[in-house]
Amino acid sequence: MYSRRDFGKLALASLPISATFANGKPNSKIDGVQLGAQSYSFRALPGLDDAIKAMVAIGLSECELWQGHVEPKQERGKEGREALRKWRLETPLDHFKEIAGKFKTAGINLYAYNYSFRDDMTDEEIARGFEMSKALGVKVITASATVSVTKRVAPAAEKAKMVVGMHGHDNLKDPNQFARPESFEKAMSESKWIGVNLDIGHFTAAGYDPIGFLQKYHDRTVTLHIKDRKKGQGPNMPFGQGDTDIKGVLQLLKAKKWKIPANIEYEYKGESDPETEVRKCYEFCKKALA
Repeated sequence: MYSRRDFGKLALASLPISATFANGKPNSKIDGVQLGAQSYSFRALPGLDDAIKAMVAIGLSECELWQGHVEPKQERGKEGREALRKWRLETPLDHFKEIAGKFKTAGINLYAYNYSFRDDMTDEEIARGFEMSKALGVKVITASATVSVTKRVAPAAEKAKMVVGMHGHDNLKDPNQFARPESFEKAMSESKWIGVNLDIGHFTAAGYDPIGFLQKYHDRTVTLHIKDRKKGQGPNMPFGQGDTDIKGVLQLLKAKKWKIPANIEYEYKGESDPETEVRKCYEFCKKALA
């Protein structure tokens, strides 16, 4: 449970990052394809400032911000859930503007905020996600959500005039989870403000073709998560060792000139630190676009 003092600690500790700009600000748009990272990739680092420094060091100029880098860690139980709800509703929007400033200073385009809508959220919590996102200056929200909560998210998205991209996994047993193309189609039918955050690794692991999906729904896809997984709900793999056609997807973006950010999401068991592993992923993507 968070104390009153914890709720008062709203600003992130500032760490100097200007030293990483010796050769100018990062630019990870390769042949017209915007490569970037989901900041979740750097979850093993101490905090957001360290994640930003790592992105700059790698040369990444676009980011989808993981809510775990913004919100306090939720404690277990009902009290912990209520404390997080209170934090969301009462934290001044200047907190999020300060975070946006860190990315701007680093030369990284903060494109999306990952705020995962859940069925236990109040309508106020849902609406607050859009307020946070606007304070962050992002264009879209991405959400690991449920199909059922979409009915409540859609009118809030329409009111805020901000698209929400639903993120899928590989759970084929639960129809309330985003995994099958039909689940995304059902969500998109609710509103033009509901789109897709397509995780090409999870989609492949679930037995589907991300290239075919993109050819049909590229205009409703707000971002991609780039990762490699084995088919048959297999494990996350280092890039190039799984069954996900990463090269085919990136080449499709290049050929069609679709302005869909392709964000690396490092989830496999790496041999080194997050910065080193994400750098490997980035190099793989650059070669795939050659």
